[in-house]
Amino acid sequence: MLLSDLVAVSSAVAATRSRKEKTLLIATLLSDAEPGERALVTLYLSGRLRQRRTGLGWRSLQALPEPAPDPTLTVAEVDDAFAAMAGLSGAGSAAARTAAVTGLFGRATAEEQRWLRAVAVGEVRQGALDAVVTEALAAAAEVPLTAVRRAAMLAGGATYVVDAAFSGVEALEQVGLTVGSAILPMLASSAPDLPAALAKVPAGPAGVAVDAKLDGIRIQVHRSGDDVLIATRSLEEITHRLPEVVEAVRALPVTTVVLDGEALALDEDGRPRPFQETASRTASGEGVAVTPYFFDVLHLDGRDLLDLPAHERWDALEALVPEPHRVPRWRGDDAEAAVAFTQRVLADGHEGVVVKSADAPYEAGRRGAAWVKVKPVHTLDLVVLAVEWGSGRRHGWLSNIHLGARDPDDPERFVMLGKTFKGMTDEVLAWQTERFQELETHREGHVVHVRPEQVVEIAFDGLQRSSRYPGGVALRFARVLRYRDDKTAAEADTIDVVRSLGPISP
Repeated sequence: MLLSDLVAVSSAVAATRSRKEKTLLIATLLSDAEPGERALVTLYLSGRLRQRRTGLGWRSLQALPEPAPDPTLTVAEVDDAFAAMAGLSGAGSAAARTAAVTGLFGRATAEEQRWLRAVAVGEVRQGALDAVVTEALAAAAEVPLTAVRRAAMLAGGATYVVDAAFSGVEALEQVGLTVGSAILPMLASSAPDLPAALAKVPAGPAGVAVDAKLDGIRIQVHRSGDDVLIATRSLEEITHRLPEVVEAVRALPVTTVVLDGEALALDEDGRPRPFQETASRTASGEGVAVTPYFFDVLHLDGRDLLDLPAHERWDALEALVPEPHRVPRWRGDDAEAAVAFTQRVLADGHEGVVVKSADAPYEAGRRGAAWVKVKPVHTLDLVVLAVEWGSGRRHGWLSNIHLGARDPDDPERFVMLGKTFKGMTDEVLAWQTERFQELETHREGHVVHVRPEQVVEIAFDGLQRSSRYPGGVALRFARVLRYRDDKTAAEADTIDVVRSLGPISP
């Protein structure tokens, strides 16, 4: 397939806000692709390269050769070129990479050059997120969306099940949990308080559970024999950074297991340390010790447990994992007891609770009513859209951040909700000054506009109506709790979630 065909579809997808139209465009291109290139085409339509690192950045792609007059590049040739760049290292690699860039971009038309540069630095913004690509793949392969969605969740994304989808439903059904290969985690929706969460969670015969919501890093741990793999919620492997977690899981009386949980740093009294300390440890492998706490088991000694009711998985977890490594949990149907448990959790220093249906299966990658989180303080995961240079004591630092929520109808659009400089320490100011200059797209006076990639967790006291901002609402007394490097912009809260946290004051 010519790259020009893919670039044309990418541009058309970016130009429409219609999810149906996006799906049709992608499905048509996948149907036209040759069997051996479908997976690569799907990956490119998702705005990603097959190679994790190519050594390319904005600076190395500023000066490009004259574009070619006519399209001749194929998607396979593009992949080969990026693979060659990814393999360069050592003396002379910089010059070789420059020559490779010249060779690839010199064969590309002007439109292709723009797309190649964007995909190389992770800036293809066309609204074709995994959910849209999954729907398009199901339509192109003429298989049920539910089958593609389940296989994609277990494989880590739609791009990994393209060939299975075109092989048919039976091939998709064979895609399962593989010990040693991380899957997308199940996620929780939100409720403003415990009664609202209890009302939202479907209560079947087995009732509900209330878990402590630990302010740590989500971990998924796979063990096969003595081999252990630890992955974050974004499926990044961090095994080598958490040897104490590896040791704890190796001590369990089991041969193969997959566990879902949190890694958390504790102080001398056993209370949670600030999230930044846990995040720093899991990011660098250095710093305070962390303790693993598990709340679910997805596989146990050769048997997948994903489709079992939650209460059966919890029974298996309690039989396997000692209590010091289990997330505190209350199970029952007494609302007053649930409230008392929640109060104890908050008194112990944790950030809230998660109400869970005891009858629900583990829905990898899904966010629904089976899990509902509650925090006593309103918080949102928002995206930084711009930053303002500070004045006075903050002169020379990027300070006031512009906050945006996702538009649910257009994943590439963000709705501004306000600004804040509250809650920032000197260390945070120094970090964000460096970080946001890396993400800078352009400047308007003292305002630095940035690529909408950095997620920040914001606490606020309520909502108020606003004619100043396009969403019609603004956050009252917004303050920074922490930056969330474990979340992507696609996982930020939507403007609909924001509005659901009302009432909204005048």
